[in-house]
Amino acid sequence: MKEKLFGKTLTELQQITNQLGLPKFAAKQITDWLYKKKVSSIEEMTNLSKNAREQLDEKFEVGLTAPTRVQVSSDGTKKYLFPTAGNKFIETAMIPEGDRNTVCVSSQVGCKMGCLFCFTAKQGFQGQLTAGEIVNQVTSIEEADSVSNIVYMGMGEPFDNLEAVLKSLDILTSEWGFAMSPRRITVSTIGIIPGMLTFLEKSEAHLAVSMHTPFNSERQQLMPVQVAYPIDEVVKEVKSWDFGRQRRISFEYILFEGLNDSPRHVKELARMLSGLKCRINLIRFHPVPGTPLKSPGEATINRFKEELNQKGILTTIRASRGEDIYAACGLLSTKELSGAK
Repeated sequence: MKEKLFGKTLTELQQITNQLGLPKFAAKQITDWLYKKKVSSIEEMTNLSKNAREQLDEKFEVGLTAPTRVQVSSDGTKKYLFPTAGNKFIETAMIPEGDRNTVCVSSQVGCKMGCLFCFTAKQGFQGQLTAGEIVNQVTSIEEADSVSNIVYMGMGEPFDNLEAVLKSLDILTSEWGFAMSPRRITVSTIGIIPGMLTFLEKSEAHLAVSMHTPFNSERQQLMPVQVAYPIDEVVKEVKSWDFGRQRRISFEYILFEGLNDSPRHVKELARMLSGLKCRINLIRFHPVPGTPLKSPGEATINRFKEELNQKGILTTIRASRGEDIYAACGLLSTKELSGAK
């Protein structure tokens, strides 16, 4: 099986061209073909000599992968299904909103974190995605040429696949790659502190932390990662970091009826986040089979938002999108794995 060129950094391509005895500038030519001209075959790289293309073609291929299925919501949201090794699948969502096209990418096949509210967790962990497989989700959809924003909020925990995620961010933001502003990219984590700190040091993309409750015992029921990385420690590390004027930190907060939607939670959130310039993004819960969790009513959601804003914490409610096409992350791929239609 040939090795894929797509997903390699300029440095990695320079190592390949050096091994093949190609000119020093050949690696940069290859990145132009891969990430700017978006070719699908080595033969299309016409400013490389025929001999160079033949040498590359002996061991390598471009390696793009098309989606096998797409579902379109009545609100314009699309969910793409991509195949991966071992007959597994990952999901990618494209969310249009005004002049923005946001792509939500997966970073793993399945997930090992076991969050109670996440359907992907029910698949278990099935494998890591390569940097190429992550970036391929952006470039192999119909809207590839009009993508304005990227969020790493699909299947998997990005900082449990840190090397590939950082490499994919390098490809997306470097001048030799897609030259996308890191301010148009957000990476979401459940709070794996070592990976989070490495990401903050090596990337300029925005950070989103999945919080869901400020209380340790409640969060442990929802998210087993709380045992290793308590939310108060995560917030402490975030507070110690200088985000600058343009880089954003936000906290994702799924509201669950009777669990994390009380005035007590508002008060503790205000205390915990005091002094930190951040945003809380409230999320309506989409029911997941096999869990007892429910979403509160709209009145409760709006009250929670207003009370947080009154405490001085910028709080917004994320618009629900794609509810008619298996909106909850992991539902579509799980159906595909089980053979359900």
